[in-house]
Amino acid sequence: MRRALVVKLGSSTVADARGRVRRERLRSVAAQIATLAAAGVPVCVVSSGAVALGLGALGRGVRPSDVPSLQAASAVGQGLLVRAWSAALRPHGVRAGQVLLTAGDIHARTSYLNARGTLETMLRWGVVPVVNENDSTATDELTFGDNDALAAQVALLLRARLLVLLTDAEGLFTRDPRQPGAELVRDVRDHHLLDELDLDGASASGWGSGGMRSKVVAAEMASVGGVDCVIANGARDDAIVCAEAGRAIGTRFHARPLAIPAFKLWVRYGRPATGALTIDDGARRALVETGASLLAVGLREVDGRFRSGDAVTICGADGKPFATGLASADAAVLRRAAGRRSDASGVTEAVHRDYLVLHGDHGRTP
Repeated sequence: MRRALVVKLGSSTVADARGRVRRERLRSVAAQIATLAAAGVPVCVVSSGAVALGLGALGRGVRPSDVPSLQAASAVGQGLLVRAWSAALRPHGVRAGQVLLTAGDIHARTSYLNARGTLETMLRWGVVPVVNENDSTATDELTFGDNDALAAQVALLLRARLLVLLTDAEGLFTRDPRQPGAELVRDVRDHHLLDELDLDGASASGWGSGGMRSKVVAAEMASVGGVDCVIANGARDDAIVCAEAGRAIGTRFHARPLAIPAFKLWVRYGRPATGALTIDDGARRALVETGASLLAVGLREVDGRFRSGDAVTICGADGKPFATGLASADAAVLRRAAGRRSDASGVTEAVHRDYLVLHGDHGRTP
């Protein structure tokens, strides 16, 4: 099976200002998905819109801010959302299947692998997965935002070839596109250039919770994991097909050339860090230059309350994070062992090299 293409639609692309399905828009996207499927390209959809459709069905015109109301609206709208996708794909002989995920499904390795297996099986069967966050039962706030981060996680989980983020803008601009002098950014290869852009200039839609910044963060996450990403206007009838063909449309974030193993991608992005380790310069050089494990003797500070196997951020002596890893021992054990040799502390490794991933700026992964 060919590497999948993941398409994410925001709430403003799926629902209109009154919380009704944009049926013509979904028909256009469905037609493009069918075209790609006929060419042997499996497509997974990450679709926002449950909250918007639920609020529309209930006659509530303003998106609430409290979590119980959002969850209740999502519970009402989720069935409407899946029904809309099924109706859009049915004329093309394509089936849709609902997949609801929570942040916990991504954080737990077993659930992560189970989700991958389910999605890959659906794609092999020719079924289009319609993925959304399981908002109605989530115990935390809607942590995936407007599903941009979820879409990036799904793209990494599937080891996709391309992630397409459809929005109501043409792509990433140098500033608010309504202002004079705003220019469309066609290609992003040097991610440091993003520091010069006004990512908060464009406001989010009334229904959605995300904005251009969340899309850029998702695009960077995907590109670090070896997945190209395109931010494009969902109103175009050929946006997905053009993006898949590599044509100039929207803004393309090119995948980093360095391949990172799937497990280390999960360590980097699938696990929330529950603590931080500050290390000395010698330990940092060993990690960055030779791909060594982090030894307890190199620890200067241990922050947070974490258990063995939890994700921790690794910071240099300057306090800036440069790596993420899975702790080899509890926080209390590592605090006692910090700065001490293994023969004195009884602890050798704070983080094993196989469970440690350097962040993108370092250009390599041990």
